[in-house]
Amino acid sequence: MNSRAAEYDNPIRRRLDGIASKHLPSQHPFFACLAESPSERIFEPDRLGELLHRYQAAMHATRAMAYSLPMLDSPDLRKRKLQILIDDDGLADGDTHHHQLTRAFIRMSAELKIDDDRYDDLETLQTQVDGKTARFIAAVHRLYVRSLGAWAIVEILSNDWMHALAKALAVHFPGIVSEPYFADCFEGHVEERHGLEALNLVDLVCARRPNFVEPTFRDADEMARELTHFWDALHELILSA
Repeated sequence: MNSRAAEYDNPIRRRLDGIASKHLPSQHPFFACLAESPSERIFEPDRLGELLHRYQAAMHATRAMAYSLPMLDSPDLRKRKLQILIDDDGLADGDTHHHQLTRAFIRMSAELKIDDDRYDDLETLQTQVDGKTARFIAAVHRLYVRSLGAWAIVEILSNDWMHALAKALAVHFPGIVSEPYFADCFEGHVEERHGLEALNLVDLVCARRPNFVEPTFRDADEMARELTHFWDALHELILSA
């Protein structure tokens, strides 16, 4: 059996792929609404700043909780996890994906809601965002430490929503696709690598700990549904007067 066939014969990967396919972010109406809305609405500094704030808060939660992932404690697995963390928080010249996106939105005229350094404690952050974004942050806080399922499904889906977000924003601000937050990830296939590595690590851990197989799928499915609720929050923001 060739490697490609073996990949699709893997039951763990098939089930995670199945969960992902049911919750593809690019199919959510938020992205079409963002693309189709009048540019003057999207470029209102307050609205654009709120869009950034909700997105940054959600992504901050996933990045912060990635440091607490369970069952990746051996030296080899710590090293593999570290590479993913570096791709987000250890970029050249001390840069991070968080700061890259802030700069991109400032260039699009966003009015910042809070300083980057205030994206900190997750319980406090939940009080600084809308209810649906707070719900997503709480889910990440709860699920990321329980199994690898929630983290894995976010990593698997991230490439899809990154492209969908860049495409929608580019309708109003064509230069967005050249911003490092998007350009560097797409050129280096960063999110694709993270999704594949997440699959590999889940596969490895579940082979060693069969009792975690079903909790992994359960948490992945719950996280995928919570992510959909988060896109609902962004969709409501764009629709609001």
